[in-house]
Amino acid sequence: MIFFSILGKFGAVFASIPPAIVAALYCLFFAYVGAGGISFLQFCNLNSFRTKFILGFSIFLGLSIPQYFNEYTAINGFGPVHTGGRWFNDIINVPFQSKAFVAGVVAYFLDNTLHKKDSSIRKDRGKHWWDKYKSFKGDTRSEEFYSLPFNLNKYFPSV
Repeated sequence: MIFFSILGKFGAVFASIPPAIVAALYCLFFAYVGAGGISFLQFCNLNSFRTKFILGFSIFLGLSIPQYFNEYTAINGFGPVHTGGRWFNDIINVPFQSKAFVAGVVAYFLDNTLHKKDSSIRKDRGKHWWDKYKSFKGDTRSEEFYSLPFNLNKYFPSV
């Protein structure tokens, strides 16, 4: 988008794409990104009550809170957070009108606070699958996966 905005001719080509095509691409890419995000759940224990609670509660609040913010704004002309500073109102109201933001924040908060003194929580969260990827040298295939094209690894080595 930044590239298209700097060079006017490319921006004109980008702006001339019909809205129906943009909408179709949006649906396609949104579905792909959503499926990619949901695929991370394959590492979690979905039989655990803790995981089910975090998933269900975050989806429910992700749908409910933005609905409240949007309806409040539509009725009153301003959001639920209404102080003297418009910039502060926008900083709070705009993110909480996004379903993905609310669901993500709630899930992140619950996932990092609902703990027991038990190692099974680590397995329920799927953390044991990610241990080998914490460092670049943890997997022998890392160099192959993360190498730069045209032998640029000589000039920009991996960490």
